[in-house]
Amino acid sequence: MLTQNQINEIKEHLEKAQNPLFYYDNDCDGLCSFLLLRRYIGRGKGVAVRSFPELDAQYARKARELNADYVFILDKPVVSRDFVEEIDRLQLPLVWIDHHNVSSPDLKEFKNLFIYNPTKNKEKSEEPVTYWAYQIAKRKEDIWLAVIGCVADHHLPGFAEEFASEFPEFWGKVKKPFDAYYKTEIGRIAQALNFGLKDSTTNIIHLQNFLITCKGPQDVFLEVTANQSFRKKYTDIRKKYDLLLEEAKQEVSGNLIFFEYSGEISMSSDLSNELSYIYPDKYIAVIYKKGGISNISLRGRKVKGILENIIKKIENMSGGGHEDAVGARIKTDDINKFKSALLEQIGLK
Repeated sequence: MLTQNQINEIKEHLEKAQNPLFYYDNDCDGLCSFLLLRRYIGRGKGVAVRSFPELDAQYARKARELNADYVFILDKPVVSRDFVEEIDRLQLPLVWIDHHNVSSPDLKEFKNLFIYNPTKNKEKSEEPVTYWAYQIAKRKEDIWLAVIGCVADHHLPGFAEEFASEFPEFWGKVKKPFDAYYKTEIGRIAQALNFGLKDSTTNIIHLQNFLITCKGPQDVFLEVTANQSFRKKYTDIRKKYDLLLEEAKQEVSGNLIFFEYSGEISMSSDLSNELSYIYPDKYIAVIYKKGGISNISLRGRKVKGILENIIKKIENMSGGGHEDAVGARIKTDDINKFKSALLEQIGLK
């Protein structure tokens, strides 16, 4: 858990920031964290970070270009030392809020770096950054954004009941987070936002700006010019996604689904999440192949430990995440090595 003192410190940083720049992971948790804090202070710009697994130095130039006076990092598990050094050279305060239990380089020498992560506290927890952004902002009118970010990150927050009472038409019979994500109207919005973040940088900025103005979940799919590119992107990706999901369902073998695909858009995280919801007792490995490097989304019981064991065996493989949900990068030529090692780890070899 973040302590009340830590929450107060973050609020002080936000209040001091007159032209903040928010770097956020390009998923619903990252986006909604940004929106909650941006709507709270009424200023700042957002940058969706697509580099994996770390926020790398190339992104630092945005802080210079936009004349930022404060930099915030939201929901990014790894930040490169080079990025921190670049921000330090600009003499900007850097506030990093995350919830992933991963090791990071020693950055204690940077006096302008402030790290807030509930997994590093005495009372450890892994609530999404969206959850903490809502605790910081405490704007009841933004509860819908908080629910979207949480359920998309597989967390059912205590304030979900309050949301359900206020917006019953967007809720339903929900016992676990992915019930909300896959079976409710607020979940459909969450899925759409995840797909919207796969659009061009220009259209993501349009989406950010549109969501900043929305008064509630009922506004998201309104047929207005401001969200036209978002609605089109969602429709296009939804068709491709549904086809891939049906293909993946054909790859069940014992207690494993091992699915490889390629194309212009990576949907491995989305696919692996839904497959794990449909097949809760199986291990899920979805591999997106693009050129010489492939992204892996792995789901299943204690897959973090499984991935850590596999990484030791495969050169230049990297990754990490949560106990039952992780991501990794690997050379495309090493996919067969990965599959062999995975089969051994889960007892199919």
